[in-house]
Amino acid sequence: MSIFSTRKTLNRLNEMIDDAITGNFTESNYDESQLSRLESKWMHYLSASKMSMMQTNQERENIKSMVSDISHQTKTPLANILLYTELLKERVENKDNLELVEQISTQTEKLDFLIQSLVKMSRLESNIIELNPQKQPVKQLLEQVLSEILPKARQKQINIAVENTDDVQACYDLKWTSEALYNILDNAVKYSEAQTSIKIDVKKYELVTCIAVEDQGIGIAVDEKAQIFQRFYRSPGIQQKEGIGIGLYLAREIIQKQKGYIKVSSTPAKGSVFSLYLPT
Repeated sequence: MSIFSTRKTLNRLNEMIDDAITGNFTESNYDESQLSRLESKWMHYLSASKMSMMQTNQERENIKSMVSDISHQTKTPLANILLYTELLKERVENKDNLELVEQISTQTEKLDFLIQSLVKMSRLESNIIELNPQKQPVKQLLEQVLSEILPKARQKQINIAVENTDDVQACYDLKWTSEALYNILDNAVKYSEAQTSIKIDVKKYELVTCIAVEDQGIGIAVDEKAQIFQRFYRSPGIQQKEGIGIGLYLAREIIQKQKGYIKVSSTPAKGSVFSLYLPT
């Protein structure tokens, strides 16, 4: 093959790739040349890829519709059950019956929490949720999460101290990062003894901002550190505690979708430090 012919072939291949990227590739007049056969195969490949992408998008839409239906169809019945149990509490006088009604209410709340967690997990995994990270103060993130977690902490007389939040910014989606940080803090409160402390420390680095949550809880065994972020994983030592093993999984997914990451260090029986790193 001459230099001219080789250059012509390479130029045509380059054009084919550029046209494929822009979605404008069309096969030229077919002949028996090697380049023409390559164009024909390239066209078949692009057609198959386009069909596969269309099927993937359709499946995503089907999942999105199914998740929305599940969320919608379960929301009203669960809300009604909770309402009726509250009404029953006001009318029931027998102590034993009242305990049964309270059990119904508690189990319904657990079921509602499970369904909502599964819906969130499904939306994240299907890329239905679009996170919108924006550069903003970390202080407002902490204020929002603390307003939600402090009532639980006060019930156990756990003190939460926050350090170094002034003038620190990061790039994050407020709604979903609040969810991730809340899940971390909820575990810290849940697995710490009463009258202990939790420290939240914020540090700004050149490329990331770190939010570290340090507790004095039960800690994590070395062989479990790789498992705690898996879906539905629960340590054998905490089976009696409330939870379904989704919180840390959701937290990691949310942070990773914002090009961040989570690190954990822990000593069994002495506590853990969960560090959330967000782009600046």
